[in-house]
Amino acid sequence: MNNLVDKLAMDLDPLGREYCENYSAKERRAGGVTLTPHRIVDWITSEAARRCPQPARVVDAGAGTGRFTLSAATKFPSAEIIAIENNSELAAILRKNITTAGLDARVKIVLEDFRTIRLEPAPGPTIYLGNPPYVRHHDIPSEWKTWYARTMRSMGVRASQLAGMHLHFFAKAISDARPQDLVFFITAAEWLDVGYGSALRSLIQICAKFAEITLLNRSVQAFDDAFTTSVLTLVEIGGPLASFGIREVCAAQDLSSAPAFSRCSPAQVHSAGRWGNLATEADSPLLASRPWELGEFFKVHRGQVTGMNAVWTAAGYNNPLPDSVMFPTITRARELLSLPAPYLHNINGLKRIVDLPEDLSTLDRTGKNQALRFLEWAKTHGAHSRYIAAHRFPWYRVGLREPAPIVMTYMARRPPRFVRNLCGARLINVAHGLYPRTHLSSLVLDNLTDWLNKNISTRSGRTYAGGLTKFEPGEVMRLLVPPMEEFSRNYLTK
Repeated sequence: MNNLVDKLAMDLDPLGREYCENYSAKERRAGGVTLTPHRIVDWITSEAARRCPQPARVVDAGAGTGRFTLSAATKFPSAEIIAIENNSELAAILRKNITTAGLDARVKIVLEDFRTIRLEPAPGPTIYLGNPPYVRHHDIPSEWKTWYARTMRSMGVRASQLAGMHLHFFAKAISDARPQDLVFFITAAEWLDVGYGSALRSLIQICAKFAEITLLNRSVQAFDDAFTTSVLTLVEIGGPLASFGIREVCAAQDLSSAPAFSRCSPAQVHSAGRWGNLATEADSPLLASRPWELGEFFKVHRGQVTGMNAVWTAAGYNNPLPDSVMFPTITRARELLSLPAPYLHNINGLKRIVDLPEDLSTLDRTGKNQALRFLEWAKTHGAHSRYIAAHRFPWYRVGLREPAPIVMTYMARRPPRFVRNLCGARLINVAHGLYPRTHLSSLVLDNLTDWLNKNISTRSGRTYAGGLTKFEPGEVMRLLVPPMEEFSRNYLTK
């Protein structure tokens, strides 16, 4: 037993590590069980103590094996500690760790879902802290989605039921908290930017008078067994929002020497919409002057959805088709990512998409017969009954857009690749096309493409668990760029 006490004092949590060895990360994922590294636990409790040195109570929401509970008991020796955990196996480990550390008299363990807990008012501030379980909305029962929407609505916020469970924990903590209480959670960072996260962004502006957000760079893997983005969010209840700070840290071990927060006014926070970009300022010196949104110069469209790529690329079709209906097309993102330079010069290696005219009589007799024969073949593969085909007229009209002079990847675990489309390739929905609103010279397009590749990072998109970053067309049009006249000269060294 003394050996276990020594190990707990060093925060090695041997029972927690044994639990993780017995259950793989995949097995634990369904319940969102990921134990928080000690360095992050210690930093969170230390920062909470800096903001609120003498709380009356600390609530460890989703306590797991008790890492936050043990750290909080050390940092807040006079506070009541409540550890809430609904996984009975984890709660047994939690209880053993608490008993071994001699904290039975100070720590109350509650075997219950944090969302259902009812706590009596404390005689002073309460700190809610922890690592809420990351469970995606697909795995959350409908009754809990309804609970979440109802809870957010009671605080004046309309919420999407696509939210993960970590937002449920925020909703519960903030709804129960009173002025001067703190909520300090580490969660996946996607809520800063994605649509369902807008509810929490609004809630913080309404209910928190103070917020500090520490975003771990997307390249940082904070957890040993979970590939996810991470953000540490500290809010003090008592809104509306008066003070807001955000910063980005490039390594989890650098938390103790993290850079100063970038301070934003409530108006800036409100107008930002997505918050990820607030963490850093644009690096390009060309943006020192008044930046423009890319959408002021370009329309951005995603590539066309065919409805059934195997058919519309004529894979396995051995009869001829008119050249006039066969269009060289970018059909895989790797066709852009693998280029040695951001220029697509020729169509070699590209598949051709069959894009028939709406009126087949515009083809000559031979071409029309070839097209009809192809359509009969397509029907044998069910192409006419697919959702996309059934909702377009005629069903066989794919409707590829004209070639875009600049194309880009939009979903990967890396920044988007912008490529000059010099061979007139068409697009399906593996890439976006950038279409100038007015005529732009080849020099401008070349220089802009180079600039985008050097200056647009993953933080401009929306990042999901696992580090996958996605750029919707509207988000691309909101990218900040220098005025186009900056690209009308050879300012780049080729």
